[in-house]
Amino acid sequence: MPDLSRPRPDTPRIAPLDPLPPDAAEILGGLIGAPDGSTLNIFGTLAHRPDLLRPFLSLGGHLLLEGRIPGREREIVILRTGANAAAVYEFGQHRLIGAQSGLSEAEIERLAGEVDEGDWSADDRALIALADDLSEDDAVSDATWEALARRWDEGQLIELLLLAGYYRMVSGFLNGVGAQLDEGVRGWPGAPT
Repeated sequence: MPDLSRPRPDTPRIAPLDPLPPDAAEILGGLIGAPDGSTLNIFGTLAHRPDLLRPFLSLGGHLLLEGRIPGREREIVILRTGANAAAVYEFGQHRLIGAQSGLSEAEIERLAGEVDEGDWSADDRALIALADDLSEDDAVSDATWEALARRWDEGQLIELLLLAGYYRMVSGFLNGVGAQLDEGVRGWPGAPT
């Protein structure tokens, strides 16, 4: 079960840039993200290194927009990975995307806590186990792999591993720089909206 009480910075260690430098603004294009037109804190922080911004967005964008894993299942992996890392920023942003991808509010909340097998299908439990296995041991157990392989083909299995790995990296980055939730984004279960 994720430990959401682990200490994390409560102020940014690297402040997001806003406005963005021209090279970062060009790379981001219309990807500023916040409903009020401001730049999301993740992008404003990454704008300190525009040379890394493009490849970061390339893989992330591909996984989110062009991957072969359906949105609901993709978000189960991302949310559980963010919860395992106690990455409130990641979990908060993907609460929104998860809801848009078909996860119920109750499912999103449960991804931050103990998994009751009765709440999830066998396929969903395998995705949660993938995120848990990688977060715990940097490997996937044989039982988890067998459960995943019953549904997903080899290309999708590769994508699932890269998806979890990418969002483990993102979670570590966000925790490391002390990224704070964007205005109006809710973090952990029970947090105000």
